[in-house]
Amino acid sequence: ELKDLNSSMTTPEISREIEALRKDCASYTEKLERIKSATNHVTPEEKEKVCREQQLYRREWRRRKRMATELLDAILEGYPKSKKQFFEEVGIETDEDHGVVLPAT
Repeated sequence: ELKDLNSSMTTPEISREIEALRKDCASYTEKLERIKSATNHVTPEEKEKVCREQQLYRREWRRRKRMATELLDAILEGYPKSKKQFFEEVGIETDEDHGVVLPAT
């Protein structure tokens, strides 16, 4: 019984613990209210910036894919085997092989 009493918290310790838990609860309640009120969503400027970057990357993807296709077509002009056989021999993997499509605008 003495061991239990010595290991238990004192009244001031319990008061401090309760106060800390109340502060945590208040901060979580405030955070929940901010989420519900949607005050911390993405601003239109940030959204526009992300859209511009995506458009830039999409344009670059198309350009590089077109360049690679033109290069491979030039190589395949004098190649005796089919395009598929050439890709297998060289080890080229295409977007279509993996089901990758260019994101819509």
